[in-house]
Amino acid sequence: MAESSEEIRAPLLSSREHERTENTNPGSSEVTELPEEEEEENSPVRQVALTVPTTDDPTLPVLTFRMWVLGTVSCVVLSFLNQFFWYRTEPMTITAISAQIAVVPLGRLMAAHITDRVFFKGTRWEFTLNPGPFNVKEHVLITIFANSGAGTVYAIHVVTVVKVFYKKHITFFVLGFGWAGIFRRYLVEPAAMWWPANLVQWPS
Repeated sequence: MAESSEEIRAPLLSSREHERTENTNPGSSEVTELPEEEEEENSPVRQVALTVPTTDDPTLPVLTFRMWVLGTVSCVVLSFLNQFFWYRTEPMTITAISAQIAVVPLGRLMAAHITDRVFFKGTRWEFTLNPGPFNVKEHVLITIFANSGAGTVYAIHVVTVVKVFYKKHITFFVLGFGWAGIFRRYLVEPAAMWWPANLVQWPS
């Protein structure tokens, strides 16, 4: 608590500003300007800036076979288990962190044993089931899949009441809107938006 509020609100020094500082001549007040590039927005929240990097490695594969299999299985299993236990007197909740931990050895196991053969080599449909080591981007997407299925559906209470108490059989189509998705421009994209519950889940 010895830190001042000003220090906590101040954004960390970005990599571009750091390079500018290093390129400044000691005996001169001039600063060597770097070529104009799109600067990465750093979070003004210190906890976020220290945890989530603003850099990216574009060489890491993302939409891999491992990601789709583990992500889909995590979402389906957590969705079923949490909804199944929701009706119990003492419901048990299985969070996405459980899947986040479990998929690491599974992902590495798949990376070690799945064939790295390239299918349709030389064509526009060229792909491989095993593009390399299991990486952090795949881990993040699998965690998002698991988090999507970890919660119960509140509307299912209505369906349950109608079936159990009123003995009615209903058919329905469920159309869900994610408010965070609708207001993504204001709730997700700005670096100042802080989601502490998700910060502790950042895969390392």
